[in-house]
Amino acid sequence: MFDERIDPGRITSFVLAAAMHIALFAVLVFGVSWQNRPPEAVQVELWNEPAPAPVETKPAPVPEPVVVKPEPVIPKPEIALKAPEKSKPVPKPVPKPEPPKPRVDDTQKRMGEELAREQASFAVDRERQQLKDQLARDATTSQKRDHEAYAGRIKAKIRGNIMLPPDLKGNPEAIFDVVQLPTGEVLSVKLRKSSGHAGYDEAVERAVLKASPLPRPDRPELFQRALELKFRPLD
Repeated sequence: MFDERIDPGRITSFVLAAAMHIALFAVLVFGVSWQNRPPEAVQVELWNEPAPAPVETKPAPVPEPVVVKPEPVIPKPEIALKAPEKSKPVPKPVPKPEPPKPRVDDTQKRMGEELAREQASFAVDRERQQLKDQLARDATTSQKRDHEAYAGRIKAKIRGNIMLPPDLKGNPEAIFDVVQLPTGEVLSVKLRKSSGHAGYDEAVERAVLKASPLPRPDRPELFQRALELKFRPLD
């Protein structure tokens, strides 16, 4: 707290105010008396009160700012609340596991069944194929046998017309290509391989033309338009 100081200017003002009030009061008093009495000549000398000497006012001292230091904030220690320990459950007796039973996987089972079906299907297909092959071989054998029999009849008819030359020696082979019609009529005869004896080759060619029409097969599917005929004099 600072001491309160009296301002000199305030005292002077107070004095002047008091003097003015006194003067006013005197005027009022004398004025009333003057009205009651006959007027007298009053000589009033007016004068101005000398102005008071100027009072030097010193500026009020500026108080120094008070620096208030903030109180240090002391951090409160964090108190970790410890969670209450849970009561540990009493372990129950574990029963002994039963011995594992052999498990058959559904996928493996399905794959095994599928494999068995495929093997059975393969076996059936193999048997069918073997049967087809056997039938084909039998058909080929039968067709070959029938064809040989058909060619044998043609050769037999042609041989009956061959006139062997007297100077033919050995058993040479001559091969001819014969073209015929379905009726057995011979269209052409061409020597493919000579026997080495021109007389024998010519005798066979004449015999083929003379044997026309040639014998027809028992089954139409055995007919062959182009024939390869082999002849030997001793066969």
